[in-house]
Amino acid sequence: MANYAKTNIGNEGRVELHETLSLTGAEISINKLPAGASVPFIHSHKNDEEIYGIIAGKGKAIIDDEEINLTTGDWLRISPAGKRQFFASKDSELTYICIQVKENSLEGFTTDDGIIY
Repeated sequence: MANYAKTNIGNEGRVELHETLSLTGAEISINKLPAGASVPFIHSHKNDEEIYGIIAGKGKAIIDDEEINLTTGDWLRISPAGKRQFFASKDSELTYICIQVKENSLEGFTTDDGIIY
């Protein structure tokens, strides 16, 4: 078996990569909201923090009743308990990546975990 997995993301509205890439330590999704659309629910987590990266467009997130404007290049970390919902602007799509990992599970960084050959 290969030491890697590869996939290609098309123009889908939402793609989860845990099965496609056989992820074992994180959930990653690519999400696209059309202009004026929103995620249709508010949610939080029991154990997992989420990291959001805005790939394209603009919009906003409402986290614990606080409105945060979002634009291409922004990154945002949300604690598990944070109640969140995302919205695309009326005049722009919002495309973002979401990385979900267990809070406080990181035991090292690239330079600590890497092996140079």
